[in-house]
Amino acid sequence: MKATRFEYRFRYALHTILYVLGFFAPWNYALHLDHGKTIWEYLAIVFFQHGWLRFEAASVTLLLLAILFGGLGAWLRTWGAAYLGEAVVQSGDLHGAGVVADGPYRHVRNPLYLGTFLHTLALALIMPPSGAIFTIVTIGLLQLRLISAEEPFLTAKLGQPYLEYCTHVPRLVPAAPARIPASGVPARWPQAMLGEIYMIAVPVGFAIFGWSYNSNLLLRCVIVAFGLSLLSMALRPGTTSPSEVAGIR
Repeated sequence: MKATRFEYRFRYALHTILYVLGFFAPWNYALHLDHGKTIWEYLAIVFFQHGWLRFEAASVTLLLLAILFGGLGAWLRTWGAAYLGEAVVQSGDLHGAGVVADGPYRHVRNPLYLGTFLHTLALALIMPPSGAIFTIVTIGLLQLRLISAEEPFLTAKLGQPYLEYCTHVPRLVPAAPARIPASGVPARWPQAMLGEIYMIAVPVGFAIFGWSYNSNLLLRCVIVAFGLSLLSMALRPGTTSPSEVAGIR
């Protein structure tokens, strides 16, 4: 279950590959599973056929859910990156300098991975059904493998303080209220927002352009968001390679 060193080092590229496969679902050329529909269209039709919602209301509801998931994912990742630091978030190596006990880390041990999974649910809206299922499952499994690689490393590196932290703070389901007191580390919001500009730009694009109900336009928004992250990386000194710029961990 634990991710290999290769998977951890190239986790950004692996996420990108899984997203691309989800969007284009190349198996459809042979199997014709999705009939040219996105999960957005498919679920809206299902809701309408079962009499749960009118087609228009179902389309709006699904869009709002995607914006909500994308916004929550962006917030979690930006909040977490503000306390963890961009160098650690984007590093290809495991780090264990100390237990982070501020921001979202008081509520959940892996806010960045949780944020990425919520972001995946948002992107699934404009994927074909088989691509959406494929991406949600494979991204979820990759997240669990990465967590399984980090936790033994941090236990060996940090020892008892990390074990005590794990006993109080849940792995992936946030606890409210916070389970541990804050240690007083200041948040670095500007740096975090620049590092997570892709995650932020995607739900913003969905919120602005989603009302056209055009999946291709929203896919362009995702591509533009990725381009903004590349530009942001190029303008910041000491950042990582383009394969790691998407801010996914």
